[in-house]
Amino acid sequence: MNSFNFISLTLNSTEIPMFSTAIAGSLPKPEWLAETNKLWPKWQAEGDALLQAKADATLLWIKAQEDAGLDVIGDGEQSRQHFVHGFLEQVEGIDFENKVTMGIRNNRYDAQVPQVIAPLKLKGRVHAFEAQLARAHTKKKLKFTLPGPMTIVDTVADRFYGKGKDAVQGRIDMAFAFAELLNQEALALQADGVDIIQFDEPAFNVYLDEAADWGVKALERAAQGLTCTTAVHICYGYGIEANNNWKKTLGDEWRQYEKVLPALAKSSIQQVSLECYHSHVPPEMMALLEGKDVMVGVIDVASDVIETPEQIADTIGMALKYVPKNRLIACTNCGLAPMSREVAVKKLEALAAGAALARTRYA
Repeated sequence: MNSFNFISLTLNSTEIPMFSTAIAGSLPKPEWLAETNKLWPKWQAEGDALLQAKADATLLWIKAQEDAGLDVIGDGEQSRQHFVHGFLEQVEGIDFENKVTMGIRNNRYDAQVPQVIAPLKLKGRVHAFEAQLARAHTKKKLKFTLPGPMTIVDTVADRFYGKGKDAVQGRIDMAFAFAELLNQEALALQADGVDIIQFDEPAFNVYLDEAADWGVKALERAAQGLTCTTAVHICYGYGIEANNNWKKTLGDEWRQYEKVLPALAKSSIQQVSLECYHSHVPPEMMALLEGKDVMVGVIDVASDVIETPEQIADTIGMALKYVPKNRLIACTNCGLAPMSREVAVKKLEALAAGAALARTRYA
């Protein structure tokens, strides 16, 4: 099996409801596709068998999201081993054979990362397979995620762009080089029929001054020319031990958003995804995003406890003090990839039920 034929569907013309629902991005990979409960899982097959397994998992999660009642559907990143490296695998100038250990997210944890050794160039399309597959199998709004330029820069070792330069300038030059490649793929995804393109930038919550200084500009370069909805996701990371331990060091108030949200409010990016439920982010931070749609995290990805509809509706009600009704989207705090499939499904169902309850309360 070397190719798939996709049949286009006629999209629903109805508007999505108030407090529409969406996931941040990733969903758990089934055990027959990859190792479970891991951020960098090993694939269970290769070649055509792996391609088929990726397609099957993507369709499984599209169906699960629709059955749960979500309004915006994603591919669950089932075809990517990792949300950053899945993009990098299709980029020339990167050495994956000789990975090095490097501290990422300001040395929060070590990761095996590829090295940038030459000018960056796309080998071809990156995510055409899964985007076209998803578009052909849902009539609902389709969101597709890409890593943001700053987060990519923080997840590779530079052996090229920083040579003979100030270290900061090397990072900036490399970020804008990646932004150009991201823009090429984003424009192609738009042509595939994707409705929302979201760039994931957890690094914005780590390198606060740099994010406000040049990170948002690099993000806008990645989104240049897009006429579909553009979004950025900024969180405190997956529910893994290293991230959970880091959060414990942040004190009673997490004010990292305070630096970058004003810059995003002035940007061309239309939607911003934030962590909220069970975090220590002061909710008034959301008011810094006047004029933007806000994807409010109402699902905790660091706990297997399933939220009740009442808890989710309460979180939405709290957010409405700072976000207009017509601009609030109920979302997960981050991706659900490291969780069990069973827990993830229940959290999707809770997300839809909680938003439905909020509509009855706050309509």
